Amino acid sequence: MKLSVIILNYNVRHFLELCLKSVEASLVNINAEIIVVDNQSSDDSCDMVKQLFPNVKLIQNKENFGFSKGNNIGVVKAKGEYLCILNPDTVVAEDTFENILEYIEYESQIGILGCRLIDGQGSFLPESKRYVPTPSVAIKKMLGQTDSYYVKTLDELSFGRVPILVGAFMVIKKKVYNEVNGFDEDYFMYGDDIDLSYKVENLNYHNVYYGKTTIIHFKGESTLKDKVYAKRFYGAMQIFYQKYFKSNILFNTMVWFGVHFATWFQKPSKSFESNPKYIVYVSNRTNKSLDDIFGEKLTIVNQFNKYANDTEYILDNNHLSFKSIIEILSNTPKNCSATFKILPKNSNFIIGSNSSKSRGAVIQLSSN
Repeated sequence: MKLSVIILNYNVRHFLELCLKSVEASLVNINAEIIVVDNQSSDDSCDMVKQLFPNVKLIQNKENFGFSKGNNIGVVKAKGEYLCILNPDTVVAEDTFENILEYIEYESQIGILGCRLIDGQGSFLPESKRYVPTPSVAIKKMLGQTDSYYVKTLDELSFGRVPILVGAFMVIKKKVYNEVNGFDEDYFMYGDDIDLSYKVENLNYHNVYYGKTTIIHFKGESTLKDKVYAKRFYGAMQIFYQKYFKSNILFNTMVWFGVHFATWFQKPSKSFESNPKYIVYVSNRTNKSLDDIFGEKLTIVNQFNKYANDTEYILDNNHLSFKSIIEILSNTPKNCSATFKILPKNSNFIIGSNSSKSRGAVIQLSSN
């Protein structure tokens, strides 16, 4: 088998459904498998997978093991030569894996391959390509200086070697993954992708950012930004520095401050709801449920041809491919206030996120 796509899920049932539909569409011509590892979700994620995706291998953990151990559990069951570690709040294009595998097979020294990530409004996510966050780099990042944290010398649409890739989308040979013993399970969440990237680079493999492929990462869906998030994030960084770097008094002090005080200022994420003046439904068919919800604000067009301010576009996946949806978001002009939601194929909800820093929105539709 060529590829195993491993998706770790926790309470994001609707985003997982959208993700799985995009992954299935991307694997049509590839000998591959999809493995969903569920970290004891309290929603109906597992029932949904069983009902709608009977060919997906579902592993139901009896407790929330966190990101590292959850993914390692999936890898043990994987049969593919290559692994793709994929977040459930992502959308891939129909040709994503064909393009990725074609490139990676010609570069024998590649350790991990990442790609260009955009959020639900088309903005590039700079964590797609990062430097090693040494103590000095981390201190500058905490002070708001990001030039030595994100790799800005490599254009986001280009490709090249970078030290650190993001765990939302990682393609790696299973042999290499096992060679570095996978994700370090000392990390419950956060820091695990930094650690894995660092271990792979230290074995003289090349981590590569491939900006010619773009996927959507809604972000903020798999994890909420609250006090627990802040504590786990700073705790993960402590693990990383204790593991690889000598003690740094200034950095240790700043991390201690982050763990004990920064959490005071963290507020739980809230759903970010826009109130657009206009709703444009990009489809080749009517939808009575959308008519009932949006009324006179709703316009139907069968082709996307412009970006307008104060407008929310509902992109019908029954009519538009995942690749065209990703291209529409990716080409959004800067300073444009347009927002986007997706109607997944054969689903009765629309879904999207207007901010990468807060939870997205799911609007349930009645069955037509």
